[in-house]
Amino acid sequence: MSHEAGSHASVSFWYSQVAAPTPRPALTGHVDADVCIVGAGFTGLWTAYYLKKVQPSLRVVVLEQRFAGYGASGRNGGWLTNSVTGGREQYIATHGREGAQAMQSAMTATVHEVMRVAEAEGIDADIVLGGELNVARNAAQLARLQEWAEGEAEWADVDAELLDAGRASARIDVAGALGGLWQPHCARIQPAKLVRGLADVVESLGVQLYEGTTVTAIEPRSAGRRPEAVTRHGAVSADVIVRATEGFTARMPGAHRAWVPLNSSLIVTEPLSDAQWDAIGWANRDTLGDLAHVYMYAQRTADGRIAFGGRGVPYHFGSRFDLDGTTPEVTVRSLRELLVRFFPVLGDVKVERAWSGVLGVPRDWSATVGLDRKTGLGWAGGYVGTGVTATNLAGRTLTDLVLQRDTALTALPWVGHRVRNWEVEPLRYVAVNGLYKAYGIADRAEDRGSTSTSVIARVADWVSGHK
Repeated sequence: MSHEAGSHASVSFWYSQVAAPTPRPALTGHVDADVCIVGAGFTGLWTAYYLKKVQPSLRVVVLEQRFAGYGASGRNGGWLTNSVTGGREQYIATHGREGAQAMQSAMTATVHEVMRVAEAEGIDADIVLGGELNVARNAAQLARLQEWAEGEAEWADVDAELLDAGRASARIDVAGALGGLWQPHCARIQPAKLVRGLADVVESLGVQLYEGTTVTAIEPRSAGRRPEAVTRHGAVSADVIVRATEGFTARMPGAHRAWVPLNSSLIVTEPLSDAQWDAIGWANRDTLGDLAHVYMYAQRTADGRIAFGGRGVPYHFGSRFDLDGTTPEVTVRSLRELLVRFFPVLGDVKVERAWSGVLGVPRDWSATVGLDRKTGLGWAGGYVGTGVTATNLAGRTLTDLVLQRDTALTALPWVGHRVRNWEVEPLRYVAVNGLYKAYGIADRAEDRGSTSTSVIARVADWVSGHK
């Protein structure tokens, strides 16, 4: 299946299942607003949605460089899960265990909030709450799995269950699985259907959504002047401007080193036969992950395929990336080989599509949301793969911050979190790609029989700040 580069269907397999949208107009001239949001992905659209729901009279403008859902929101693996970006433990030192628990509880509740809104607004995004299964396929992974399960048991609103090899295989028959950890608060979704449906709903609420509009600068409040989002063909002045650009943040002036745009790639198979599904199982539509350091993620799609993802080539020099997500053939081969190792019955399966996208990675791997009242600039992002859920929580939190409402959401520990910039090049390129090579070496050592987590991986975790 081929698609013209730059078309909506070329961006991901998900978009090939969505009718080509009518392009929305670009911004021309000057517009005044109460709130301007830069980026029409999940973060920007959820923020616009809740702002208009809470205060319908607000003038809300969203600016998007290509089309709504063009970035990671329309390319991801479709996991609506309750995982806390960077882990809960990071917040204990700053906000105590109570604050860390509040973050976990908020993420779990958000899974169900997204499902509620989709149903209420009539957005059919193939959502199935099947839970999340992570499997261990060697002794070192099993040791990490068991340690993970012990940790999960200490927190409320997680409800994780440790499975032996037999029970894990009964859910999804992954070859060589020694055990699994399953938790119920995760749904499979079709991300392009969700983001495009949300864009339509937001527009119906009165939000002005401009597509084909690249923001070249975001100017803070200054003496006698409101914050402003500047484009080549006009500008938007507003009381608050929210940057919701996630992996594309590296392209924004002044934010080049804020978040590394980390590349993630997916393949999707042809539809599987009934016999193949009978061999694999996967009847409950769980999302699937593993305990490798260079981990994979997968889902069973609504039309009977497997969408299977992993890192591929994680980072390009100078934070460059291909806007349309062209995927190298070597990445396609490696993902297909891993798919067949997981499911040998699929030895002859065809890969119908491959695509890539970038996610935003802060230096400490921790997501953040905030609003600086002095400058009038807000932000959210750095989700590192948890964005399908975290974006909704960010949108509701930004709504409360913009409207100056003191709520449980504005007290969450990620609010106002700041992190230092990534290193300059070439240190950034060497470090990021070196770390992933180290993780790959560690995975191979563990596959050869190491019974504990590789020292190489532990050192890489320490260097990266991803503990």
